[in-house]
Amino acid sequence: MAELTLNEKRLLAALAKTGTTTVGVPDVAAVMEATPEAVVQWAYLAMDNGQVTLERIVEKSYTYTEEGTAYRTAGLPETQLLAAIGEKGIQLAELQKHPAFKIGFGQLRKKGLVTVTGTEVTKTAGASTAGDEAALADPKHAGEKAKELLKRKLLSETETVRYTVALTPDGVKTAAAGLDLSEEIGTLTRDQILSGSWKSANLRKYDIHKLPRTAYPGKSHPYQRLIDEMRQILLEMGFTEMHGGIVQSAFWNFDALFQPQDHPAREMQDTFYLKEEAPLPSGWERLRDMHEHGGETSSTGWGGTWNPEKAKQCVLRTHTTSLSIQYLARHPEPPVKAFCVGRVYRREAIDPTHTPEFEQLEGIVMDKGVTFRHLLGFLKEFYQRMGFEDVRFRPGFFPYTEPSVEPEIWVDGLGWVEMGGAGVFRQEVTAPWGVTCPVLAWGLGVSRVAMFRLGLKDLRQLYQSDLEWIRANPVHAPAKVGRKA
Repeated sequence: MAELTLNEKRLLAALAKTGTTTVGVPDVAAVMEATPEAVVQWAYLAMDNGQVTLERIVEKSYTYTEEGTAYRTAGLPETQLLAAIGEKGIQLAELQKHPAFKIGFGQLRKKGLVTVTGTEVTKTAGASTAGDEAALADPKHAGEKAKELLKRKLLSETETVRYTVALTPDGVKTAAAGLDLSEEIGTLTRDQILSGSWKSANLRKYDIHKLPRTAYPGKSHPYQRLIDEMRQILLEMGFTEMHGGIVQSAFWNFDALFQPQDHPAREMQDTFYLKEEAPLPSGWERLRDMHEHGGETSSTGWGGTWNPEKAKQCVLRTHTTSLSIQYLARHPEPPVKAFCVGRVYRREAIDPTHTPEFEQLEGIVMDKGVTFRHLLGFLKEFYQRMGFEDVRFRPGFFPYTEPSVEPEIWVDGLGWVEMGGAGVFRQEVTAPWGVTCPVLAWGLGVSRVAMFRLGLKDLRQLYQSDLEWIRANPVHAPAKVGRKA
């Protein structure tokens, strides 16, 4: 047995003094002239040494809501309706006049207590709400039915926690053998050290092999830490952060990126359209000309007639590239290095690898003489700083960049994994805003990086407040992907 602390000894002495088998912690606290919280702490220590048992007892109590109180007197809505239906049945139109119909009829149908034939409502054989009424009258002993009443907000639940403590047989022996309750010194003072009195003092003994109780300090969500890490890397690379609203006009979200107005990505199944409209910016005619015949460039455009009304429609942004083109329109002169980490929205079925809202990392570089090779260099630098050693690129296609590329990283067990899209903005995108220098652009998936960095198999976990996972997740989680040596 480990050496007992003074407070553990005092606890054993207090329990021995009570002369009962099990004692409530408040009673022990009164004897020891201490707080119940302190007694619980000492009891945990003594329990680790086999001297006491500590039991945590949770008791639930119920109180009635205003609605529940009314039903205790008048009866549940379904009870009232059963009485109105009677043994012969009732016309549905007549039953609908009952004040309890809106709530009670759904409960009757749910519990299978009524049958509707044409316009007539009758009780099913043996229909009764006696069990529900009994639960409402005495919810403490109602079991599962009490949970149903809680869901219906007829009851509110309160939990109280109390502790009881008792000596074990070893604790009884220890107390009977006599306890040294002389004061212990836990922290030495300067005077005790200088005078040497510490040599004869009763020093508290410590078990150096015993681990301290786990502490859970406050920390940000692992996903947010990863986003902050990305942001810091790009700021260190000389980028400026850009911001913008999640509601964008179709003009900036699609048209300004030279997506034709009949492009599949603009359809309802991919985009969240809003009923609001936004005015077109000044100079929108240049964009119209670009779509219809290529404007003043060598492009031939998409042909047809560009509809300004369609461009006014508001959407939840489907990509943060809509912010990039607006930033370029405001800053047409080089140099420009800007990025954005923002949430985007698309109509996706929710599953372990898809959600209708997710984060995207957007970046643009505009300057004289920048080339496609510079773009690859920026992307490779970023991913390697994020801890992904093996990065490669394969050709891609996007309506607003040419040439286009898709960066990939190597993940053991999965192989090469595509991480987003990038390219050089086409002249059809930049010319309407007076941008004459090349613009390198990319849109990368943030959540996909997070899944590999955090070792997740389900994307949905990034958006849940799972305290156990957050506590267990280290503050620094380096990448564990790449080719194994």
